[in-house]
Amino acid sequence: MTARSFGPVILIHGGAGKVAPDLVELRRDGIRAAVVNGWQVLTAGGSAVDAVEQVVKTLEDDPAFNAGRGAVLNRDGEIELDASIMDGRGLAAGAVGAVKRIANPVTLARTVMEAGGPTLLVGEGAQRFAAAVGIKECVAEALITERQRARWSALREEQVEGVGTVGAIAIDQAGHLAAATSTGGLPLKTPGRVGDSALIGCGTYADDQLGAASCTGNGEAIIKLVLAKTALEFLRMGEEPMAAARRAVGELTARTGAEVGIILLDQYGRIGVARNTAQMPCACIREGNTDPEIFD
Repeated sequence: MTARSFGPVILIHGGAGKVAPDLVELRRDGIRAAVVNGWQVLTAGGSAVDAVEQVVKTLEDDPAFNAGRGAVLNRDGEIELDASIMDGRGLAAGAVGAVKRIANPVTLARTVMEAGGPTLLVGEGAQRFAAAVGIKECVAEALITERQRARWSALREEQVEGVGTVGAIAIDQAGHLAAATSTGGLPLKTPGRVGDSALIGCGTYADDQLGAASCTGNGEAIIKLVLAKTALEFLRMGEEPMAAARRAVGELTARTGAEVGIILLDQYGRIGVARNTAQMPCACIREGNTDPEIFD
């Protein structure tokens, strides 16, 4: 029987795709800070759910990433955000799609999960739920950066570099798993478009009996192959985590040709990372280490 790794583990990503040169170091610094925040939650006895929420909130607040503040603008020049979170202990999950004026959609997704009703709320319904539970809206301009405003203008002329999603997966001291993912979606997307990051099994999945995964990249392709759950099913079939991640990305590449990335943990705390893109900044802390492992 495979032994579980020593201590908790946290693994995060900052999105798959080509990154503008001036953002490379900013994103590397951002994921380093975020993974340390998540690790501090775990080592203080916090749950895996607490840790992945904290990581994703940190990245949503960082304008170098396509989530929360600094997210891409849709066709109408507005920010619409998707996020989801899942607790591997009992398969509880919550998600929101196409929400506006919410600085931390991952926290709204967790509140949806804990309310125990619908798993996914979108658009105006999600906004009403946020108001009802006391999550305040921010002004729309607070989420729009000058970089993304300029990018929106440039994109109407010609395509520029792509950006991804942010996500985190963790196993806590009790051996429970969780996953969370958050994104601004595609640049110039159709208003109301919801991608894989809001869909359980596609962009996010966690199950204590299998593992946890968070995906990034072309949302439509990820949805078609239910990528997060598919990768974890490879674990059930006996694949090692790295092999499972690579197989999942390989199958999606062969079937769709789309650009994607995935991070995953198995129930023993072993990690898997794969991408078919130029870059996907990731960070991991495990086995009692204090310094993050940073890799692209």
